[in-house]
Amino acid sequence: MTTDITAVLAEINSTRPILEQVANKWSVLILTVLCSQPSRFNAIKRRLDPITHKSLTEALRRLERNGLVSRRVIASSPVAVEYAITPLGRTLQDPFIALVSWAKQHGGAMELAQGTYDGRDSEESA
Repeated sequence: MTTDITAVLAEINSTRPILEQVANKWSVLILTVLCSQPSRFNAIKRRLDPITHKSLTEALRRLERNGLVSRRVIASSPVAVEYAITPLGRTLQDPFIALVSWAKQHGGAMELAQGTYDGRDSEESA
């Protein structure tokens, strides 16, 4: 049994750097937006309100660096930039759909658990 746990922990530790790049809040939401269609920076920002300009810029750069998003400069006045999901990024679409579905199905139960926990915490401190 110990070796099974050791193997699982080793596997988790080996994938942690990748999961940290993909599974943070803004990356998941940005990739979800781009799954439907390529979008310009400001359109993404409007869809993900209240993301800050800085946070969106950093997340898009990280996603582009990781090969999940492509960036295309559009020669217009003013110059525009459009972001699109890459084929590699598209492979995350099904897991993200499953995650959103799970959140819809179990979000209420989590809120209930949070309320129970928070109520217990305030009773203990009283």
